[in-house]
Amino acid sequence: MIDHDIESFWDAHPCGDHIVGGLDGRHGGDYDAFFTEYDRWRYGRERHIPACLDELHVDGRAVLEIGLGQGAESEQLIRRGARWSGVDLTHEAVERTGARLKLRHLPYDALYQASATALPFADATFDLVFSHGVLHHVPEVVEAQREIHRVLRPGGELVVMLYARRSLNHQVSIRVVRRLALAALYPLAARGVIAPGGIVGQHLANARGVGLRRYLRLDDFVHRSTDGPLNPYARVYDRRDVERDFPDFRITRVHKHYLHAPPLPVNRLPGGSLMGWHLWVHLAPR
Repeated sequence: MIDHDIESFWDAHPCGDHIVGGLDGRHGGDYDAFFTEYDRWRYGRERHIPACLDELHVDGRAVLEIGLGQGAESEQLIRRGARWSGVDLTHEAVERTGARLKLRHLPYDALYQASATALPFADATFDLVFSHGVLHHVPEVVEAQREIHRVLRPGGELVVMLYARRSLNHQVSIRVVRRLALAALYPLAARGVIAPGGIVGQHLANARGVGLRRYLRLDDFVHRSTDGPLNPYARVYDRRDVERDFPDFRITRVHKHYLHAPPLPVNRLPGGSLMGWHLWVHLAPR
């Protein structure tokens, strides 16, 4: 059931739609205007991504991207010379990425709707597998990394971005600030003193559904605190977590970026390399 819930959530809430208005919002179905605004927002906030992609040296390499979002990194990888293929669990992401690449006349090898746990490729097909902000949403991540290992060529590389356990967002914002805020608001909302809407209102509705104490258990609350209160599944990682969930690989490099911890106003402050939310991990097959 969780896999269906994950697919349904991301089909209905493509990454970034709530920020830049969505294709059916103020863009009225104009793909070019939407992608342009989305990329401006994304790379304006996550300014480290282009340099991190440069370091992958993808020119002429067969690259598989798992999890596509709006296709922003797909375009960046192809423009850097990758022989690109992509998969996503959702129809919406595949359709949008295909539209982006067609609109911008960018060549690619393959584009499929598929699960990371059942990749539609032969053994030893790719030089690099890249996945940005996706595998921490996969409950069967050990099975997924086994599939990635299968499709990588000898000497290949897996590069993933995972949400960081040792981050300002997890250690302070999620663990403390947001849980305390909800605990304070919950009795006020229950008595009708306040009627918050938006994200806070949805969190309170979630808590009423299962009980506040259960909702605020950290392992459960993390699911609802990374990509919105309706998100069904998410995990956070440190090096030890990666070693546990990617047993067919060994870590070759780890670096962190993006100081992000809403509601704390920290996005423009330094410190991403120490307490950043985005944990980039480079792995080699065992």
